[in-house]
Amino acid sequence: MRWAPLLMGILFSGQLMAGECKARSPEHTVALVELYTSEGCDSCPPADRWLSSLGAKGYAPDQVVPLALHVDYWDYIGWKDPYAQARFSSRQRKLAQLTRSAIVYTPQVLLQGHDFRGWGGGGFEAAVKQINARPARAAIELRLDTRGKGAFQVEVGADLKEASQRSEAALYVATYENKLSSKVQAGENRGKTLPHDFVVFEWVGPIEFKAGLKVSEKRALPLLPSANPAHSGVVAFVQNRANSEVLQALLLPACPD
Repeated sequence: MRWAPLLMGILFSGQLMAGECKARSPEHTVALVELYTSEGCDSCPPADRWLSSLGAKGYAPDQVVPLALHVDYWDYIGWKDPYAQARFSSRQRKLAQLTRSAIVYTPQVLLQGHDFRGWGGGGFEAAVKQINARPARAAIELRLDTRGKGAFQVEVGADLKEASQRSEAALYVATYENKLSSKVQAGENRGKTLPHDFVVFEWVGPIEFKAGLKVSEKRALPLLPSANPAHSGVVAFVQNRANSEVLQALLLPACPD
């Protein structure tokens, strides 16, 4: 990934101890990309590779925040995806209902909460530029401490910039891991070794803005049993639950020890 130098532009100033880092979102809107995928789907590997390639293609974390959410509804056809979670399948269906989509499918890319079928072509670049040109409607701050064993200590705060969003807006936090791979033994991808990045394994939310225009949360988020913390990180985003629009997103990779 070629994101590290670019990420420095959104880091807080000030000295931090090794294993600690923090970041805040920029003034413009960052595009949230959600890939709904499955190791049991033979058309998903190209989309997985595309998501992994975004950094190398020049998309910085202050432009695009990618997430891979593995769904479980293809597990029955012969291969149980080790990263699949029922809650990601439920989220995909819920967002489809909000946006009046007729079906859910894999691989499906959601851009700012809406189905985006042009992810493999030039339309993606144009769409991201359009999103980045908009002023952010929320501000997010993240602090990450990776020094604990088996879990990240995460602090997150979010501020809404529009009072009209308060009743429907919610904060979400996810932890992810890069450089994962699976040797698939059955199903449509039998015999293939599938690499994955930005795989979500912990999910917190919705956290509602009940008391006003600000929320804050502090959580210990477990890592995968075999996780490499150096390949992991945290994403936070604010989304309108009535129309699925993403108001802002922020990605923070784990800091070096």
